[in-house]
Amino acid sequence: MANNKTATIAVRAGINNDKHHGAVVAPIHLSSTYSLTGFNEKREFDYSRTGNPTRATFAEAVAELEQGAHGIVTSTGMSSVHLLCQLLAVDDLVVIPHDCYGGSYRLFSHLEKRGLFKLVVVDQNDSDALEQALAQKPKLVLIETPSNPLLRIVDIKAVTEASQKAGALVAVDNTFLSPVLQQPLLLGADIVFHSTTKYINGHSDVVGGVLVTKDKELGEQLAWWANCIGITGSAFDSYLSLRGLKTLPIRMKQHQSNADAVAKFLAGHPAVEQVYYPGLADHPGHAIARKQQKSFGGMLSFEVKGGVEAVKVLFDNLSLFTLAQSLGGVESLISHPSTMTHAGMDLEAQLVAGISQSLVRISVGIEDIDDIINDLDAGLTASQSGLDNTGPEKKFTDKASTASNSEPGLRVVADNDQQTKPFSFNPALASLW
Repeated sequence: MANNKTATIAVRAGINNDKHHGAVVAPIHLSSTYSLTGFNEKREFDYSRTGNPTRATFAEAVAELEQGAHGIVTSTGMSSVHLLCQLLAVDDLVVIPHDCYGGSYRLFSHLEKRGLFKLVVVDQNDSDALEQALAQKPKLVLIETPSNPLLRIVDIKAVTEASQKAGALVAVDNTFLSPVLQQPLLLGADIVFHSTTKYINGHSDVVGGVLVTKDKELGEQLAWWANCIGITGSAFDSYLSLRGLKTLPIRMKQHQSNADAVAKFLAGHPAVEQVYYPGLADHPGHAIARKQQKSFGGMLSFEVKGGVEAVKVLFDNLSLFTLAQSLGGVESLISHPSTMTHAGMDLEAQLVAGISQSLVRISVGIEDIDDIINDLDAGLTASQSGLDNTGPEKKFTDKASTASNSEPGLRVVADNDQQTKPFSFNPALASLW
């Protein structure tokens, strides 16, 4: 499908590729193994961990959307990140952003503690800090833009050029935007990866990942490792994700439209301290986002006035939004990053990354925008009902909320104390997220 537009590539992926029965839609191949035509005569596929027709169709479709040479479908988004680690040796250095997804931070930091490689965590928008990190000649530089959960923007082209000049491979997490809105390989990156659980599948019924390389040889090397360590995706998940991919362009348009309206609504709401959304003109990364993205996506986060207790009241008074992990589904989801998506980061690291206890992240769905905004307005209004606004330090005074300070594993702090004394959570739960 050379020279076709993104929407056409997504819709036509796998169409009319059935050579046996003429099925219009690519069939699902659930067989775990495939017969040989004779002694030592393998067909294109021989064992589904190594290769599967359905998985191959999905991989080729995403690779074409990202304009890459080779796609590898994995069992989860994190297994795609783990696959990157197979490129590293004990003395190699990895540079990751200080505000990356909590699961990525947990994986890299714990593997470093086991001595598998060296690690530098850096604010990639701090040019001096990045320069110092690159001076150490890293093997791999990880970029995540927009970042999770604060939607910070990194200049992919600039960081990639500096990293490659230092001899590093550059891998970009493109989960928040999908190849419909951003194509990092065209900006110079060597590798792009996704949690296909999110926008690519788009229906919250698959857990999966995909990684695409610009270079075919590098892709074949990573595909070998994916088979070797057993992290390739299943045929059924690939089939569902391929189906989801067909509506990705039209879904992203609606996600984007709704998110833009929600961001503007939140920016003017008295219960909101700050909104993090690159589509707002006053966002620090707005200009870069306009340059390297086709649009701004469906994710945003914001700070609620009143601290963690106000956040809890907000959550309790929503009827449309679901309090849950993940993002990118057609339904609207809301989460508390510190205790959910980023619980894998220790609290000190959360503070360095700017993740406070009043921070809320939302994945804006494709429901009617009036219903979305009305639901948020009701929850936010309720969240402020117990605030004492008589002094400069806004504190929650509702007796029922104050009593919750005694809950095991939770310590609520005053709003002015949040940045230095976040409430604690049970470390055992960190492994769940």
